[in-house]
Amino acid sequence: MLYNAYEMQRSMMAGASAMANFGAGMLQNPVNPLAYFGGGPVIASALEVFAHASAPRGKPEFGLESTIIDGKTIMIDEQIVARKTFGQLKRFARVGVTDGPRLLIVAPMSGHYATLLRGTVERMLPFADVYITDWRDAKLVPAADGSFDLDDYVDYIIEFMEHIGPGAHMLAVCQPSVPCYAAACLMSADRHPCRPRTLTLMGGPIDTREAPTAVNTLATKRPHAWFEQNVIATVPVTYAGAGRKVYPGFLQLAGFMSMNLGNHMISHWEMFKHLVQGDDDSADATKDFYEEYRSVCDMTAEFYLQTIDIVFQKHAIANGTYFHRGRKVDPAAITDVALLAIEGERDDISGLGQTRAALKLAAKLPAAKKKYLMAKGAGHYGIFNGSKWRTLIAPVVEQWITDND
Repeated sequence: MLYNAYEMQRSMMAGASAMANFGAGMLQNPVNPLAYFGGGPVIASALEVFAHASAPRGKPEFGLESTIIDGKTIMIDEQIVARKTFGQLKRFARVGVTDGPRLLIVAPMSGHYATLLRGTVERMLPFADVYITDWRDAKLVPAADGSFDLDDYVDYIIEFMEHIGPGAHMLAVCQPSVPCYAAACLMSADRHPCRPRTLTLMGGPIDTREAPTAVNTLATKRPHAWFEQNVIATVPVTYAGAGRKVYPGFLQLAGFMSMNLGNHMISHWEMFKHLVQGDDDSADATKDFYEEYRSVCDMTAEFYLQTIDIVFQKHAIANGTYFHRGRKVDPAAITDVALLAIEGERDDISGLGQTRAALKLAAKLPAAKKKYLMAKGAGHYGIFNGSKWRTLIAPVVEQWITDND
């Protein structure tokens, strides 16, 4: 019922968005006198903000066509190099460039598409041969294709590292810090030739007992059964994954929006003012952010519930009780994978200390192979997107990879 109710509401809002967009266009038409005086510009701007906020959205494109290396424009060939049921491995091949470290960026499976890391990829392209995990929207995967849980996530990461080959590096943003850390532990224990040379963990919930945030509190104050009964829905028949149990992306988005509702309202108010003033560049910047932010996808119920149980309620990887397919995940097995932990000073999703815990848990890794960076003034999204990522954080990542390549 939850998903069907949402689909009905989404269809209604899509129609309202189209009507508002039409109205805004009419009032902004150069041949319409109301476009120049009276309340026309104000009403048109209000309609445009509403139309953008309520428009339906699909999977965005990366749209990265070129990069600059040593002052030269290098074309980018976006390739799918490996396909699996619940995700694919993409490579942003730099045409004519064969040198540089190979870097796997592991995107979160947390309700948004991998394109949320467009800025992360774009910044690393001049430096590295970049790959990224491109997760599928669970509502589009037929139920007959099976399940996907946290164990499968770890398996996918290992398989993707094997595909890239020995000597590659790995960077995990937020949620995948746990499965990437687990993969590094397992591959290190096996002395796997494709284990990463460096693993960069950014704003990840390795130990959520450290500086718990509102996200952590929500995950721990309710029993596991509550999540299964209240936030898991069945995909409607209108999608390929009909009948699959999922944690809907629209619920995840609603949760994130409600955490900072005041800031989101201010952002839309500022967008409205920019439109009234004719400052289209500023308005477009806000639109671009929300275009990506509101593009959401579903997670399989088994993955979501297992993550709640293992990561947030049992703190399994931090207290030594995390098992992958019956095999204990031991951080002490990491002896030569250089670890870089990055946290944002103002991160309201993964609090300070949660990611740094990975360094302490890797007890047998030499101190020279460990590094910590606390990005001053950076929030959760600021550690992998925006000016602080580009000018403060990315150079540290590049130097760490270079020093351990």
